[in-house]
Amino acid sequence: MSTLVRRIEAGTPAHRDRAVDGLRALALLAVPTGHWLLGGFTLSADGALHNASPLASFGALAPASWILQMLGIFFLVGGYASVLSYRRRTGSARAWLGGRLARLGRPVLGVTAVWAALLPLLHHALGVPVDTLRTASTLVIQPLWFVGVYTVVTALTPLCVRAARRFGVWTAAPLLGSVAVVDFLRYGPYADAVPSWLSLLNILPGWLFAYQLGVAWGEGRVSRRHARALLLGGAALFAALLLVFGYPASMVGVPGEARTNSHPPSLLVLALAAAQSGAAILLRERIGRWLRRPALWAPVVVINLSAMTILCWHQTAMLAAAVPASFLGEVPGLVGAPDSAGWILARLAWMPVFAGLLVLVGRYARGFESPWARTGPARRAVAGLLAAGFAVFALGLA
Repeated sequence: MSTLVRRIEAGTPAHRDRAVDGLRALALLAVPTGHWLLGGFTLSADGALHNASPLASFGALAPASWILQMLGIFFLVGGYASVLSYRRRTGSARAWLGGRLARLGRPVLGVTAVWAALLPLLHHALGVPVDTLRTASTLVIQPLWFVGVYTVVTALTPLCVRAARRFGVWTAAPLLGSVAVVDFLRYGPYADAVPSWLSLLNILPGWLFAYQLGVAWGEGRVSRRHARALLLGGAALFAALLLVFGYPASMVGVPGEARTNSHPPSLLVLALAAAQSGAAILLRERIGRWLRRPALWAPVVVINLSAMTILCWHQTAMLAAAVPASFLGEVPGLVGAPDSAGWILARLAWMPVFAGLLVLVGRYARGFESPWARTGPARRAVAGLLAAGFAVFALGLA
């Protein structure tokens, strides 16, 4: 292990921004941690798994979602890193964008194609109930919406850069205002007259907000004064939305609740992203100093190199434990209603198992992140068809 740490340290360029990589790694780890902690399973009479959440029984756990919802940080550092990459490009903007999108698309295509091939095997050969497969498919595809949104905002990078160079950090303000207007319409006095599809208008500005902040940060247009304003203003807005305007406390959807903050993002999500972004920018130098220690830096590098593998396969790791366990009946912390303190303690004990399974799966799945140099057009077409079929099944269209 010490040899690997030394190799990573020796191979790190002097100009590498360790703080940004550290923030990205932290945001990445928050995704599986949140899904593993806040996602449970119930077992129906026919032995099928169904999604459940401890948040339905333990509303006091909602503040944990404030910590684990770090997509604002992910989009912030994504915008920052995109600016640096865009500035260093040697070809056209179109070629740069094609390369970025291919890096996002390959792992998604890989995980969906593999699951499409697994579904008939699990059902016909191993007897896994169809409802379990639908539950599993929903969980696998759940994190992939993020990749789709991130793909769109990445495609907007050239426009974001031009806007940041002209208006600086203020380019994010109209995005915040847009989400506020839509929230007022769907939750305010005219809510009954507003069509349900209006909430979809929040998807792009809601997630572009932190990305645009990151672009402005990468262009050197976010000062420490701006960062303090983001931290304090975001925290004040967050508190007001919770205490005065009655926004749901959980940052993730809770079964049975009529309103959700994340799908699509509400103003509360942007308030949290603003506060997180301000804190991250203020702590950048301190984080950079911490990560000068090789033992701390090495895991950050490994996590960043496996970013898409973690995002795409962490639900598969949990399912690799839960699906076989479902044949045994209820298993504390794994299969069974997440409605007791004992379940929470048992689930914490399962977390290292999920992590180990993710490492095992990742040894083989990381190949999807690399360029598919040996994969011809025919194999890519087959993978595309499998992925499309899986999406149809997961979305309940077949």
